[in-house]
Amino acid sequence: MLVIVCYDVSTETATGRRRLRRVAKVCESTGQRVQKSVFECRVELSGFEELERKLLAEIEPTQDCLRLYRVPDVRGAEMREHGHFKAVDFDGPLVL
Repeated sequence: MLVIVCYDVSTETATGRRRLRRVAKVCESTGQRVQKSVFECRVELSGFEELERKLLAEIEPTQDCLRLYRVPDVRGAEMREHGHFKAVDFDGPLVL
C-alpha cells in the first residue's frame, strides 16, 4: 500500500529540532521525501504498523502533529504532479 506521511514538529527548542531530525530519519528509511515534511512510503500492512509505531515514539503529542494516509491501490487512482521533483519509480525495474 502507499502511505503518505505528513508531520509538523515544533522546532522552537533544541529538543524539538532533534525530534524533527529523528522523525525525518525514520521516514527516509522507509520512503521518499516529496516535500519538506511529506513522504511517500510503499509498505505492507505490517510495515505500516511498524512505521507508525516508530514515528509515535519520536513525536511529542502535545506539541507536534503527525498524519498518516493509507492510499489503497485501486485501479484508476490518479496523482498529478507539478513543478520540480525527481521521483523514484518503486514499481519499475531496478537497474544497478
